[in-house]
Amino acid sequence: MRKNTVCLWYDGEAEAAARFYAGVFPDSAVGAVHHAPGDYPSGQMGDVLMVEFTVAGIPCLGLNGGPTFQHSEAFSFQISTETQEETDHYWNAIVDNGGEESACGWCRDRWGISWQITPRVLMEAMAAGGDEARRAFAAMMGMGKIDVAAIEAARRG
Repeated sequence: MRKNTVCLWYDGEAEAAARFYAGVFPDSAVGAVHHAPGDYPSGQMGDVLMVEFTVAGIPCLGLNGGPTFQHSEAFSFQISTETQEETDHYWNAIVDNGGEESACGWCRDRWGISWQITPRVLMEAMAAGGDEARRAFAAMMGMGKIDVAAIEAARRG
């Protein structure tokens, strides 16, 4: 058993979410699926209660706890990308599977989990500081999905 695992609360769809993530992101997999040994407030004996999975190397536990708690942008996965094609792949997979677009490289999957699909070039521009960072930041602020070419142009001025 790992010392630290991210526990994500779902309303009955932990297994579907885990299987989706495993199909989209590298270094992701679905592990054990645990069924409830008895009835509980949001389910019955035999229902999927917990799902062990990994998302991009991060160990997670999906808990089917019911509708009581909802996800927010206060927690997100940040996925670093190298190219526009890779950025498009992850962004489109999430949004096209019932998710929704947001701003500045963020989107939300159909289960309410927030994702930051962040091209490496954007993080490099921010780390550079000064005018380069200000220009890249200003360009990013007007974007939903990050446009790699536009960030590169902003870096150059």
